[in-house]
Amino acid sequence: MRFIGLPELLFLLGVGAFLIPLIPFWKIFSKAGYPGAMGLIMLVPFLNLIMLFYLGFAEWPVLRELERLRRQG
Repeated sequence: MRFIGLPELLFLLGVGAFLIPLIPFWKIFSKAGYPGAMGLIMLVPFLNLIMLFYLGFAEWPVLRELERLRRQG
C-alpha cells in the first residue's frame, strides 16, 4: 500500500483550492441570467475584481425578463 507523499498532497490541495470556488460562482452567474461559464473568469486575477463590480452594478438579464413579464400581465 502506497501512501500519498507531500508533493501529491500539495498538488491535490492546490487543485481543490483552484476549482472549489468555481462551483458557487458558476451558480451565481447562472441565477443572475448569465452563462454559468462566466464563473471561469473569476479564476483570472484582477479580471475577477472587474467581474464582481460588473455583477454588482449591471442589470441582470433575469431581472430584465421579470420586468418585461410584469409589464405584459
